[in-house]
Amino acid sequence: MSLSSDILLKRLLELHPKKIDLELSRIERLLSALGNPHQSLPPIIHIAGTNGKGSTLAFMRSILEAGGWRVHSYTSPHLVRFHERIRLAGTRGTPSRAIDEEALAEILSRCEEANGSQPITFFEITTAAAFVAFAEHPADIVLLEVGLGGRFDATNVIEAPAVSVITHIDHDHHEFLGSDICGIAKEKAGIMKPKVPVVIGNQFDTVRDTLEKEVRALNIPAKFYGQDFHCHEEDGRLIYQDAEGLMDLPLPKLKGRHQFENAAVAVTALKQLQEPKLIPETFEQGIQSAFWPARCQPLQAEDFGLDVSGREPPEIWLDGGHNPNAGTALAATMADLEEQVQRPLFLVLGMMNNKDAAAYLESFRTLAAAIFAVPIPGQDNGASPQSLCDAAEKAGLTAHTADDVTSALQRIVAQYNSADHMRAPRILIGGSLYLAGHVLAGMESGI
Repeated sequence: MSLSSDILLKRLLELHPKKIDLELSRIERLLSALGNPHQSLPPIIHIAGTNGKGSTLAFMRSILEAGGWRVHSYTSPHLVRFHERIRLAGTRGTPSRAIDEEALAEILSRCEEANGSQPITFFEITTAAAFVAFAEHPADIVLLEVGLGGRFDATNVIEAPAVSVITHIDHDHHEFLGSDICGIAKEKAGIMKPKVPVVIGNQFDTVRDTLEKEVRALNIPAKFYGQDFHCHEEDGRLIYQDAEGLMDLPLPKLKGRHQFENAAVAVTALKQLQEPKLIPETFEQGIQSAFWPARCQPLQAEDFGLDVSGREPPEIWLDGGHNPNAGTALAATMADLEEQVQRPLFLVLGMMNNKDAAAYLESFRTLAAAIFAVPIPGQDNGASPQSLCDAAEKAGLTAHTADDVTSALQRIVAQYNSADHMRAPRILIGGSLYLAGHVLAGMESGI
C-alpha cells in the first residue's frame, strides 16, 4: 500500500538537521538524479520579494487563465494543506488546481528514493517534487515563487526564466538574510539573469538604488514601479499607465491599496511576455476575479459560531501579513474601511517569536481600540500572548490575552452586545500565515 503524502512529508522533514540552509548544491544533485525536470518546463515567471509575492502571482494566474492559458504555479508556505503549494494547470479554458493526493504521494516517493539518505532540506526536496510535477503535466507557463531570499533559494536553479519579478522588499527572516536591507535586496536580486527582463515593484529609496546597481551590472531591461509604470484609483477604477499608454481596469477584489501596486506589477510582468499577447479584456477579467486566501479575506460571524442574533454582525477580516510593511499596509486598509463606515477596530493577533510585533503594530496606534493576543496552535516557535501584549503596549495600544481566536472573538462580541450605543466591531485576525491557516482549517472542520 502506498504511503500518504502526510507520512512522506513528515519523513522528508527529517532528512536535514536545518529547516533552511542556503545553498544550491543539494537540489542540483537531486534534480540531476531525477533527470533534470527543471530543464523541461514551459516559460517561467520567477517571483521574489518580501511582501506581495503571492498576491502578484495570484493576479498573474487569474489574468493568464482568463486568456485561456494553462498555468502551473508554485507558492509557499501553504495555509491548510501542503497540496496548495503545487497547482497544476487544467485543460485549456479551465483553472489550475492544487495537486491531488495520489499524484503528490507518488512524486514525493520518487524524490525520496532518488535522494536516498543524503542531506537535503524540506524546501529543496519539495521544490524538486514541484518541478517533476510541472514537467510531467502540460502547461503554457509556470509561475514560480521564491521561498526565501533569492540567490541561494532552491527555485533559483532556473537558469533562464521568461521574466523575473521583484516585489516590495522589507525586513524579514533576519536569522537567514541579516538586518541590512540593502544586503537583503542583493540576495533577492540574485534571481535576475542576463538578458531576462525584470519588473520591480515599489521600493524604499535605498532598496531601489541597490536594485538599480544590480540591473546595470547585468545590463538587463528593467521596469521600475513609479518610473516605468504606475497605477492609481480614479472614479472607482484602477488606472494603469506605462509608456504604451493607459489601461482602465476594475478595482481588484483583493482589499487594500497595496493590492493596486501588486496588480500593476502583475500587468507589467505579463506585458513582457513575447507570445501570445494578452488583450485588455483579459486583464480586466483577471484583475476582477483574482483571489488569494488570507489576504484581507472577509469572514462571517457564523464561521466561528458567534451569537449575534438580533444585532448587526461584526465585520471580520483575516490576513497573514507579519512584518512592519504588512502592518503599515493593513492599517491603511483598515483606515480606508473606517472612512467608509466607522466601527471600533479590534485586532486578534498571533505571531511567531522571530517577528517584530511592536513594529507591526506601530501603524495601528491611532486605529485599534484594543489587541487580543493569542497563541498559534502547534507552533513551538510562536510568540507568547503576554509578549505580544508587551509589544502592543510598547506601541501605545491596549492589549489583552486570550486562549484562542474564537474566545477572543467571543469577548469582543460580548463587549459590543452589552453596549447599545456601540457599532458592530471591525475585527482583523492577523500577524501570521500559520495563524491564518489554523483559522481556515478550523472553518473547514467547523470551529
